[in-house]
Amino acid sequence: MKLYYAPYACSLAVHIVALEAGVSLDLVKVDLDGYTLPDGSDYRSVNPRGYVPVLEFDDGERLTETAVLVQYLADSGSHRELLPAFGTRERLRAQSWLNVIATELHKTFSWLWRDDTPEETRQIVRAKLADRFAELDGLLAAQPFLTGTQFTVVDAYAFTVVDWANHVDIDLSAYPNLSAFMVRVGDRPSVQAALREEGE
Repeated sequence: MKLYYAPYACSLAVHIVALEAGVSLDLVKVDLDGYTLPDGSDYRSVNPRGYVPVLEFDDGERLTETAVLVQYLADSGSHRELLPAFGTRERLRAQSWLNVIATELHKTFSWLWRDDTPEETRQIVRAKLADRFAELDGLLAAQPFLTGTQFTVVDAYAFTVVDWANHVDIDLSAYPNLSAFMVRVGDRPSVQAALREEGE
């Protein structure tokens, strides 16, 4: 399988989960500024939406969406603890958190990447992110990871998205439990390996 990725993008979560799960991926770096692939071709021929990640299967089928891809890789890999068993309430809880990260954090952050986002909107976005960070901080006061004591795909996705705070001048020091979580996850061998492989 191939993973189309860009450094610092949400594709990092997919990369981390693949390493945790023991799933081998061929990495293809995408220049999102020019929508170009290493051979100079237009990335939009791979994904018309122009974003990463894209997971390309050996038969050529391509799928997107981080929250979906991390679940597939967790189910495909040899380390089943990355995602609770299908049909359990624990699985439902993990899927709920994946959707919160995708809709409440990931998409909210996207407004801060755009140069044409009005300042008033930026302030609203930062306030909403502050509310979500406070929620995560409270949860992480009682447990080391978002769904309990075990690292899961939820943590890989949350780490990737929350780290964007460092790139848009959001100070996380007001959230000591979330900050400790970021260090804890960031120190995992899979995270360090993914960052090295992506040249971050």
